[in-house]
Amino acid sequence: MFENRREAGKLLAEKLSNFRKDKEALVLGITRGGVVVAFEIAKKLHIPLDIIIIKKIGAPGNPELAIGAVGPKKVIYWEKDLLKKTVSGSKYRKKASEIKIKEREELEEFLRGPISSPLRQGSAGRARLRRIKKKKPLEVRGKKVILVDDGVATGATVLCALKFLRKEKSREVILAAPVIARDTYLNIKKYFDTVTVMVIPERLYAIGQFYREFGQVENEEVKDIIDKQ
Repeated sequence: MFENRREAGKLLAEKLSNFRKDKEALVLGITRGGVVVAFEIAKKLHIPLDIIIIKKIGAPGNPELAIGAVGPKKVIYWEKDLLKKTVSGSKYRKKASEIKIKEREELEEFLRGPISSPLRQGSAGRARLRRIKKKKPLEVRGKKVILVDDGVATGATVLCALKFLRKEKSREVILAAPVIARDTYLNIKKYFDTVTVMVIPERLYAIGQFYREFGQVENEEVKDIIDKQ
């Protein structure tokens, strides 16, 4: 069991030590929990950190069951087997994906949006603020991308991210996660160049069961991490 996401990131970084100071590598944290894990990996390996925002598409009447996901540039991934069991027509898929694409774009606007930072105090004694431009995504084309999440259950999120990275022609995609469900691991490992994982349980009911502390990561925490990069 991991103490928290930060400890999990430090432990994963040890298994990824061959990427230390690799100028062709970067770490990409899946929002929101994956960013905390990714931050520790990037810090220990001394390579750049960025975020990737993926939104899950839930099944009708069961939003927790991910039947698909949307990523940057309107990339959509569908879990075909689950789709056949839960959705009979294309109307739901179209509406659900449109909603999630909008939500994803709004979240990206917030997380990458301009921030204010204090400068020296003016003559009136008030701290002046300067505007910092919107933070652009790092270039992933031709890069070794370490894709990080705090845990992988069904795999829809990481496969959506992978679909985007393959489309963008990343050189390699290395999936790194503290815990991955065994059946999911066996199903998805062939799609990645490498999969680095600490725990592969036979049964995974919830990612949080493998952490002593697993509080919700707020958008503000993710923004604070990425603003400092």
